[in-house]
This record gives sequence, structure tokens and C-alpha cells, in this order.
Amino acid sequence: MIAATMGAVARAREVAATVTDPEMPMLTLVDLGVLRDVHQDGDGTIVVTITPTYSGCPALATMREDLSNALAARGFERFEIRISLAPPWSSDWITAGGRRKLEEHGIAPPHAAPRPATGPVPLTLVARRPVVQCPQCNGLDTEELSAFGSTTCKALHRCRCCGEPFERIKEI
Repeated sequence: MIAATMGAVARAREVAATVTDPEMPMLTLVDLGVLRDVHQDGDGTIVVTITPTYSGCPALATMREDLSNALAARGFERFEIRISLAPPWSSDWITAGGRRKLEEHGIAPPHAAPRPATGPVPLTLVARRPVVQCPQCNGLDTEELSAFGSTTCKALHRCRCCGEPFERIKEI
């Protein structure tokens, strides 16, 4: 059993940081911004808190199981995986390293997430689509083929420059 020490928290954080996202295994939960906190309760239980990319994320159960398996494999016996929905996850939480990994795997990273208005809400009659750079050729002449990709948090695009299809992480 791992002793109840600050060293245990650091080791638990290191273990949790190795767990990958089940839908995008090139990203760790840290890269994705899903790993929120690792601490120790008064009774010595290691508590790992994650925030899903959205409350209905089908990968959440797998993330939880993968974290549990990783901690148990490294000798942790008393731990708890908690889910925190507040504040809600934002695509802005994807790290710079995570964005780089997405591009390296042919997935366009998200732009900055929209911010809530602090005053009157402007009326937009025509939806504005963000300019999405192709992760294959860096071309800017791209089109959205479907607002839904292989997972709920992705959209399907095609580059008109190189003709390649690619996915993009949506801004949330």
C-alpha cells in the first residue's frame, strides 16, 4: 500500500497523467484538460477529479475505469475517482502540447471557445463558420462536411486545397 503522504499525491498525479483519452488515444487526460485535481482526503484516500468534455460523454466510464486500473496497478489501494461538472469543461483547456498532438494526428484543434456576452446579445442572422486550417497541408480553403464526426466533440471537414478529409475538435 502507498503511504498517506504528499509524495503519494505526487505519484498519484504522475500515474493519472499517463492515462489517455479512450476516443483520442494520442492525448492524455492532462493534454485534453480533463484531469482537474489529485489530492488526498483526511483518511488517506487519494481523490482524482476529472471533468468530462460534456456531461453525456460516452467515454467517461472508460476514463474512470482506466484511471482506477492505472492507480491499482501502481499500488494504490485507497482511491476514488470523482466527476466534477462545474465549471464545465472548455476546449480552451486543451494544452498547447495537446493541440500539437491533434495536428500531428490530422485533427484540427479548436479555436478559442465562445465567451458569454456581458451586455446585449448581438443578433446574428447568418451563421459564421470559423476558418479551419487543414492539418495535412495547412491550407485555409476548407469546408465543413458534417457537424458530427466520429465523436460528438468533432466535426468532419474537407480541404479544397489537397482534397483530404479531416476532423476538427469543436469549440465548447
